[in-house]
Amino acid sequence: MTRPVHRMAPATDTPVRQESLRAHNLSLTFRQIAGAPAPISRIELAVATGLTRPTISRIVDELLAGGLIVEAGPSRSGGSGRPRVGLVLAPTGPAGLGLDIRVDTLSACVVDLTGTVRHLAFAPRPSSPAETLASLAEMGRSAVTAAAAESLTVVGTTLAVPGPVEDGSVVRFAPTLGWRDVDAGTALRPALGVVTVDSDASLAALGELYASSPALRDFVCVSGEFDIGAGIVLEGSLLPGARGWSGSLGHVVVASDGPACACGATGCLQNYAGLQQILGGAAAGQAPAVAIDALVSAGDTGVVPALDRAASALGVALSALVNIVDVGTVLLGGSYSLLASWLIEGVERELNRRVLTAGWAPVSVRPAPLGPDAAVIGAALSAIDRVRQDPNNWLAQA
Repeated sequence: MTRPVHRMAPATDTPVRQESLRAHNLSLTFRQIAGAPAPISRIELAVATGLTRPTISRIVDELLAGGLIVEAGPSRSGGSGRPRVGLVLAPTGPAGLGLDIRVDTLSACVVDLTGTVRHLAFAPRPSSPAETLASLAEMGRSAVTAAAAESLTVVGTTLAVPGPVEDGSVVRFAPTLGWRDVDAGTALRPALGVVTVDSDASLAALGELYASSPALRDFVCVSGEFDIGAGIVLEGSLLPGARGWSGSLGHVVVASDGPACACGATGCLQNYAGLQQILGGAAAGQAPAVAIDALVSAGDTGVVPALDRAASALGVALSALVNIVDVGTVLLGGSYSLLASWLIEGVERELNRRVLTAGWAPVSVRPAPLGPDAAVIGAALSAIDRVRQDPNNWLAQA
């Protein structure tokens, strides 16, 4: 029998030119410095990257001159002889700006190259999209000015929103905000330059990923500021989905005969575990999580059963998610972190009942470290992460 012959297609790869190789090696070296748990020496960099010592010395000199790294104390390597000079990320230079829309407030955050928060500000949230975006633009300008006073240059801006985003700019549908087809990125551009718009749930998970200690590599971070969202992290990376729309946990059905949801479906988790649904209209004008906590402390007879229903519904929805993506940790983020003591038991109960592997590998449920600030910090980290991944553009402008 004659087998068909499969001819190779003509090669389309281009040769690696000297400039491309230089940029690759510089990025490789810089990421080693950024990821090192302690100051790292030139010799250690040569070992970690496989580059020669003269090449490492040239790259380090370029990074020092560009203000991306600084020399610190001795590196972690021991031994006799002269101490080796360690290298760390610079606390000045490029920075990321994050913006976030919450139930009752707007927030703006600046982080430096090390991931340290250098500016965090809040303002009341207006009701209309136009007023909200105008306030965010003003907060962004103020944040850029505050950053400049600390020798920081904002190189990117990311806005966190509670809904699916298209083309990194258009908020297609944010039911609890009442937004549909709002081009937030374009609206903010005159004031802040290019602005990337992304899901608040994914950005909150990114913030918690950076903040986790010891480092978590596989987890779900569920937040409930507006729509209930779940940022999914697998093997240390966000799982955004094919179009960046993953994680709309609030619109998972937990009761097929449940009430109508703002999204148009019925029985969504949002109607059982949303903060406004837990409040039931009480304490209007207060931050929902604060109001819920105050009602519990005052012995309100309605809010405790509502919290129990919310915890059970959250557990049901999260069980389906965990059965699919197989993570071992659930972080209660956003305002849920403030209510964790009232929610954890009910969520764990449903996870233990419904997750197939819970009998020998129970899922851990705990409050997220960054809490309500996770999305705005994650947004700022997302903006500065572009420099961390590829510092060549920054150096070209330095």
